[in-house]
Amino acid sequence: MRFSVIVATLAALLSAGTAQAQAPVGVVTGSAWQHTPESAQALIAEADVALPARATGGAVYYGKFKAIPPTQARVPVIVFLHGSGGLGLKAIGEWQRWLAGEGYASIAPNSMILPDRITYTSPIGRDAYEKIHALRASEIPLTLAALRTQNWADPRQLILAGASEGGPAVARYAGDAFAGRVIMSWSCEDNYFVTAHRTAVRDGDKILNIMSSVDPFFSRTNSWLDSPTAVGHCAPALRDDKAAMIVLIPGAPHTLLNLPQARLALLGWLRDVVVTKE
Repeated sequence: MRFSVIVATLAALLSAGTAQAQAPVGVVTGSAWQHTPESAQALIAEADVALPARATGGAVYYGKFKAIPPTQARVPVIVFLHGSGGLGLKAIGEWQRWLAGEGYASIAPNSMILPDRITYTSPIGRDAYEKIHALRASEIPLTLAALRTQNWADPRQLILAGASEGGPAVARYAGDAFAGRVIMSWSCEDNYFVTAHRTAVRDGDKILNIMSSVDPFFSRTNSWLDSPTAVGHCAPALRDDKAAMIVLIPGAPHTLLNLPQARLALLGWLRDVVVTKE
């Protein structure tokens, strides 16, 4: 494994050195970057939810929050902030179903429900990215408030997770509502995607960071990363947290939710942070 990581790192450096220096021109569409009262409600109503059999008392449920069936037991819950592609990414539903099969509920609020929501093709200006990060951060308390009304959500065993665009809001979360945080496909570094990474971390925080060694956006394979000292993962930001865990997968794609290495790492970490039985 160590040799594979070294080889992947060398390949990334060579690729970065030969890549075109000029960044592509990004495009921003839409103008809305704050939730309205109506979109805040729809964010949750149209969230994708997966409930394990223990919560339903029968079969695994996968569907919208607004259609959740009667439930009979509290279970651990992963709150998942999706990436810039929204919930249309097939991998998210597959990942949620897999988690339910392992005994964990999940809820993925639908950020794209905001009418005329800002969307983009990278790279764009840092100020525009920060508006998006603020929008995603605002979805965390909205989701928490909704979970407090649900008799299937164990408030002692909540996990905050996010991938790609959803990653910075998870990394920056400084509250105490969650037993742990999972940051996927975001490197917690200063680069084109943020004005500053502003990762919130205290020693003892249970944080799992899963990254590709050649992430096309946040590793040095990206010629317009705008971060000459980047390492492509959260280890520098989390260096003072002895409970943090970094998983670097050689050669993985940006979307890595369902890779065997990512699933194995997440499942082991979850079993250490929360439980699925009373």
